Amino acid sequence: MSQRGSTAGAGWVFFAAIMMIILGIFGALEGLAAIIKSGFYHVPPNYYINLNAKGWGWIHLIIGIIVVLAGLSLFRGSAWARVVGIIMASISAIANFLFIPFYPIWSLLIIAIDVFVIWALAAHGRALAEV
Repeated sequence: MSQRGSTAGAGWVFFAAIMMIILGIFGALEGLAAIIKSGFYHVPPNYYINLNAKGWGWIHLIIGIIVVLAGLSLFRGSAWARVVGIIMASISAIANFLFIPFYPIWSLLIIAIDVFVIWALAAHGRALAEV
């Protein structure tokens, strides 16, 4: 790979790492909001997943913390961080898909960014280690 391609790919991975850190912090704050004030999110009646707002809060808090740690590890260029980043972005997208009835626009925005992070890590993941 040329130096220019390697540098451009590293830029995408760097951006994905930053987005993972930001998304993880947002997810953790979203989770804390549900844990501290369970009435913050309205639980829709007859939702097919029987979990209260505090349960969703814990899920988002734990995912958020792991996503932040994986994003920070990406700066080292380690292969395991790319794999964990893709897995955690996928889990985050699934969790936010299930969270759509609670907070629809926010959930769809997070899913879109998760998909972008997955693409950046899958397509350009090796570039950060090469630079």
